[in-house]
Amino acid sequence: MKIQCIIVSVLLLLIGISAVSAASPSVTTTSTYSGYAAPSSGDTAIVTNPLDAAAQVYVSGYESSPAVFYPGETGTVTVHVTNAANTSLWVSQPNLMEPHLKIMNSDAFSTATAIGPGQTFDYNFVVTLDGSDGTYFPLFTVSTNVYGGKAIHSQIALKIDSTPVTASISAKPDTFSVSKKDTVNVSVVNPRSGDITNVMIVPESDGATVFPSERYVGTVEAESSVQVPFSITPDKETAVTFHVVYNNGDNKHATDVVLPVILGEDKTAAVPVINNIALTSSGNNYELTGDVNNAGISDAKSMVLTVNPPASAVEPYPEYAIGSLASDDFSSFELTFASDDLSAVPVKVSWKDADGNSFSTVKILDLGTSSGSSNSSTSTGSSGSSSTASGTASSRTSSFRTGGGFQGGPGGGGAFSFGGSRGGGLSAFYLPIGLGILVIVAIVLWIKRKWIAGKLKKK
Repeated sequence: MKIQCIIVSVLLLLIGISAVSAASPSVTTTSTYSGYAAPSSGDTAIVTNPLDAAAQVYVSGYESSPAVFYPGETGTVTVHVTNAANTSLWVSQPNLMEPHLKIMNSDAFSTATAIGPGQTFDYNFVVTLDGSDGTYFPLFTVSTNVYGGKAIHSQIALKIDSTPVTASISAKPDTFSVSKKDTVNVSVVNPRSGDITNVMIVPESDGATVFPSERYVGTVEAESSVQVPFSITPDKETAVTFHVVYNNGDNKHATDVVLPVILGEDKTAAVPVINNIALTSSGNNYELTGDVNNAGISDAKSMVLTVNPPASAVEPYPEYAIGSLASDDFSSFELTFASDDLSAVPVKVSWKDADGNSFSTVKILDLGTSSGSSNSSTSTGSSGSSSTASGTASSRTSSFRTGGGFQGGPGGGGAFSFGGSRGGGLSAFYLPIGLGILVIVAIVLWIKRKWIAGKLKKK
């Protein structure tokens, strides 16, 4: 009886376990691959056997750095391998095959690599590409660790071009002046089909100040150029070498351009011209008046006039400040001085350019001639050196009014004028003479009025 009860209990237990198993849902386990996200049905293909999975591995792209190689350069070629299957696959033995290409890091691919479902693995090859200019097509291959599976392969394109990057001076003045700042443009031209990076220009000179001391340009895109300005202030005739360095990929290259700094006359400078001069005596001193014109191209800043020895500046106008005198403009001035020799009076004109460089010129006014023109004058820049400059004043005829010892020294009331525009000379009597003629004509007409009226009535 006990044995029968035990048998029945065991049977009932087995029946219960079977019922529970039939009612429970089935459970599927999945493997997780470290470093990869779980695949989704939209990213992968559903495969049921390893050969079909191996067929879903393909080369999805590649890049090279540099984009275009110089002959014999070393660079990096990156090949992207993508697994489009819903299961992980192992790949190994990647290779790039081309007679002109040498792989420098082949030891980096000695082990197999697992590529998770829907994931991409990058193979980075460090290569040296040597050959003549042209396009080369290395064959990329990689094997799957699936028995009977075929190797994945794809052809990529790499380009060699020996065309150099060039540098030139694209803008500069015709000549430079000592201590005067001028601007030049350095042009960097990249005719290649790949970008160059980390472009830097460093000037070098032993006789000029160049600003800035270096300039970072960055990237110059393929088949383009950039203009880079520098300011140059020479101390002497010299040369400036611009060193242009750049990267093609990770490879450094350099090229130079040399700018000769030739000193000469500044064709754009301000050119002061003095004319309409009038000289009058005032007690023991003299008063010199006239106009100063800016016949140059550039404006003259902070212009000041004074006299030089043997003349001696005295009050009330030992100096005359014009201020800013624009190109093609003029301003009147007045100077007072004392001198025992009036045959030539040196007038010094000082001014600055827009950059603050100082300049001066001395106009020697020859007052001992009847022409009224000045002699040639000397012009001095901020460096202190002198050069010949035209200093002609008015070339009109002059008149001389007596009335005090002009030739024998200072005297009261004497005057010597040029150009006839500031009193003195025959031109001063034009208006009185004209008025006198009009008065005489009016008197004659008044006296003869009856006779004229009779003549008109007879007609």
